Amino acid sequence: MRAIGIILAGGNNNRMRELSNKRAIAAMPIAGSYRSIDFALSNMANSHIQKVAVLTQYNARSLNEHLSSSKWWDFGRKQGGLYVFTPTITKDNSFWYQGTADAIYQNLNFLKNSHEPYVVIASGDGIYKLDYNKVLEYHIAKRADITVVCTTCKDPKEVERFGVLRMNEDCRIEEFEEKPVVSPYNTISTGIYVIRRRQLIELIEKAASEGRNDFVQDILIRYKNLKRIYGYKIDTYWSNISTVDSYYKTNMAFLEPEIRNYFFKQEPAIKTKIDDLPPAKYNPGASVKNSLISSGCIINGVVENSVLFRDVFVGNNCVIKNSVILNDVYLGDNTHIENCIVESRDTIRANSYYCGEGEVKIVVEKNERYVL
Repeated sequence: MRAIGIILAGGNNNRMRELSNKRAIAAMPIAGSYRSIDFALSNMANSHIQKVAVLTQYNARSLNEHLSSSKWWDFGRKQGGLYVFTPTITKDNSFWYQGTADAIYQNLNFLKNSHEPYVVIASGDGIYKLDYNKVLEYHIAKRADITVVCTTCKDPKEVERFGVLRMNEDCRIEEFEEKPVVSPYNTISTGIYVIRRRQLIELIEKAASEGRNDFVQDILIRYKNLKRIYGYKIDTYWSNISTVDSYYKTNMAFLEPEIRNYFFKQEPAIKTKIDDLPPAKYNPGASVKNSLISSGCIINGVVENSVLFRDVFVGNNCVIKNSVILNDVYLGDNTHIENCIVESRDTIRANSYYCGEGEVKIVVEKNERYVL
């Protein structure tokens, strides 16, 4: 493909509450064995983009470990490859990324040293499958300066989380408002853009010279009447996991067979880093219904409508319902968990009871299990 990829994976969101204390949102576990960034990386690889930069910043250790080997997404190659860029102190600059445009500006040499004519920019917290080749073909056919991938937001309450846009009959964007409190429109930006590489360099340098740091506010909205900015609408599954509620709903969605099959059985599939773990073990007395159970789990109790990530131990007489249990959690005997997200590496003491009423409850047990 005649494009390079940039994945913006440095952000944090207070709406993730305790879940973002350990990791960046792009590193959040999804569907039992995956991370959020796997979807953008797999889409890049499946679209035959050979050179991809991941811009990380906040709580990047977990994300950097996950990206330590590029072979899982087929980026281990002589030409191109996977690049991970974090903020760097230089003679001229000692700041963190001040915004999405500034993140690209601080790594502008990546763009200048590339030869591909186009750039695909994607967010690290989107859950979707997309062939970027089709977006690029559309971009060229429309002779667009920038193409924004958009979708329909089905829940009016969720519109305020996104950039809302209105297109004319030719799909050219005429109005673009970032995170409005109220909007009469329900077409939202997915945070995926296609732009010509030289034009991106020019716009980013101009924004930096004016002290402007945000890609949406200072490029898309600022230039919407000056540049040819078009929308490319998708109607397949797309989700953004930047709030606790959306993260929970996205994991629960993978309990539906059609969504699981769409992502993991239909080609091209989503790829991830593989851990060498034994298959899940179900001991006598275990009962599992409509759940995702990952490798390394040991189940002794009842699990219903839940997602269990790797290395989860479920003790005797435990009941887990409508919950997401992250990696390496130990659940003591007679524990009851319902409508909860249990943080990774927790030890839940025997006879504990946690139930989210009205909203999803995040369970974080401070324990001494890993203290030497």
